[in-house]
Amino acid sequence: MDLNRITDLSKQDMSAVNSLIYDHLRSDVALVNQLGFYIVNGGGKRIRPLLTVLAARALDYQGDHHITLAAIIEFIHTATLLHDDVVDESTMRRGKDTANEVFGNQASVLVGDFLYTRSFQMMVSIEKMPVMQILADATNVIAEGEVLQLMNCNDPNTTEESYLKVIYCKTARLFEAATQLAAIIANKDEQTVEAMRLYGMHLGTAFQLIDDVLDYSASSDDLGKNIGDDLSEGKPTLPLIHVINNGTEEQKQLVRDAIEHRTGMDNLDAIMDALKETKAFDYATKMAQLEAQRAIDAIGFLPESEHKQALTALARIAVERKS
Repeated sequence: MDLNRITDLSKQDMSAVNSLIYDHLRSDVALVNQLGFYIVNGGGKRIRPLLTVLAARALDYQGDHHITLAAIIEFIHTATLLHDDVVDESTMRRGKDTANEVFGNQASVLVGDFLYTRSFQMMVSIEKMPVMQILADATNVIAEGEVLQLMNCNDPNTTEESYLKVIYCKTARLFEAATQLAAIIANKDEQTVEAMRLYGMHLGTAFQLIDDVLDYSASSDDLGKNIGDDLSEGKPTLPLIHVINNGTEEQKQLVRDAIEHRTGMDNLDAIMDALKETKAFDYATKMAQLEAQRAIDAIGFLPESEHKQALTALARIAVERKS
């Protein structure tokens, strides 16, 4: 099953999700509307809300809370993007200027806060305490992940374990919530809830691992941001950590300096050579493939359906994508 078939399969649900997003994005404050619509219309894949609706359908959920949950997940994700771009001083996302580049840092942070609080208003309408608990915990973990990444930034001694903790907090935790919540609203047993949580966690990890590879290997047009952004910001991602652990002394020092002093773009060709010679991209990609397979294995118990096939296909697409 390819992405076009998945899109067709979820078209009705995702149309309802998008309508709900726009309904709840409206504010009496003009700048909230302007900036909010700017980033929501920014061309994102909507993969997190898509996971929620697909998981709910795969679990034979018959209500409409999955639509609300999918919109909440997208609001939380969008809020993190607004805050991320300010912290990282990013100027390009999804192929266009970031919101902070257009509207300024202050407006971006405050509208990010608006989206967070709007998502919590929407949670209340579902009237399920476990839903609020999972989303509240996820949002808190994401914030911790941002701080952890800030602490790791410019630190060439960052371990693989520390890196994996950051990507769990920043990325995988929201994927995890997106699919776990589908089982909660479908009133499934604890084993099913846990299986859906594991599917989302492993998929989110695979997704971020590939993102970190694409930071070096995709084109700016395909990736939708500047190539080498992570390198220029001194972020010790897995490919760089692999060079430090496995490269020659010269390669190790080159990457350590790039992380610590943000000199990576000045020595991009040499760093790219080091990444290739140590097979850093292969290492990260194989880890992503393993995570994707773990995601697929987690939902093996689900009865066969097109929606299960779509969840399985998304895990494979996550590691095969070029953007």
